[in-house]
Amino acid sequence: MHIRRSLVGWASLCLALVIPHSWAGQVMHHTFESEVLDRKYPYNLYLPDGYATSDQSYPVIYLLHGSFGSEYDWASRGGLRKTMDRLIAEDAIPPAIVVMPGSQSWWVDGYNEQGETAFIEDLIPHVDQTWRTIARREGRLIGGLSAGGYGTVNFIFQYPQLFGAAAALSPAAYSPQPPANSSGRRHPAFLGPDGTYDEAMWRRLNYEQYLEGYKAQDQVVPLYISTGDQDVFDIASHAATLYQRLHDYQPEQVKYRVVPGGHQWRVWRSELPVALEYMFDHLDTTPVIQEGEASSLGAVIDVLPVSNQWRNVANGGKFSFSGG
Repeated sequence: MHIRRSLVGWASLCLALVIPHSWAGQVMHHTFESEVLDRKYPYNLYLPDGYATSDQSYPVIYLLHGSFGSEYDWASRGGLRKTMDRLIAEDAIPPAIVVMPGSQSWWVDGYNEQGETAFIEDLIPHVDQTWRTIARREGRLIGGLSAGGYGTVNFIFQYPQLFGAAAALSPAAYSPQPPANSSGRRHPAFLGPDGTYDEAMWRRLNYEQYLEGYKAQDQVVPLYISTGDQDVFDIASHAATLYQRLHDYQPEQVKYRVVPGGHQWRVWRSELPVALEYMFDHLDTTPVIQEGEASSLGAVIDVLPVSNQWRNVANGGKFSFSGG
């Protein structure tokens, strides 16, 4: 009996040494006071396994919800934690932090709130100051679904200096106007004082207003676009227009994919891992160095691209982050 127990114990130890580490990240809800909104700003946060016991800094991904959604959507309906745990365990992506903010806007400074300004001026600085992120463009990614995809496209065209790669799933980036069945025509962000949909406001806040300015500068944000072939809002057509407009400028750093399905979570759950892998595979790691910034060795070290801080481990997988 003692021999059998010893053998069982030895076998268990051997299995523990052979079986890969089982990743188990955590999702938590947080709020902070937003000066722009003059209220609490909510977000859900995914922290990778090992965050609490390490002193490492991590890439950070912002995932935006859709119209009339909330900060809970990606975690409760999108399978975010399970997807992140699996991709990290498979070494498909490095351990990363995921921020899932909640907004009452379409991520714009619309009629109802300054969603864009609050995201850029309040949320990002708060996250970088509170959590161990790589607080530079080379370590910051952004993605979203539907209205969150619309917000993603707007953000990277306006602030390419902030994001290293992006993904827009079923983006509601309608051109020139949303279809009649789109919630954009009913959302408070685009409803004027008289309660009616404001076409001029849509045109002013849509990506078309920012595209030429984006093309006029030198920083390219790789973008993954996908949508279902049965989307009831005809997003496949609008996304194709977005892709064509961007392809001439960055042909090797934009991808458009049409998959089976509609405007539904089944599509977004299946596309999330594809989008995450694309963003990390195409992450623009060119450091942003301001004039005079490289005058000292310390300045150069400070802007080393994040890819230089991941290293291949001969016996341990694709990524191992070792920077701060």
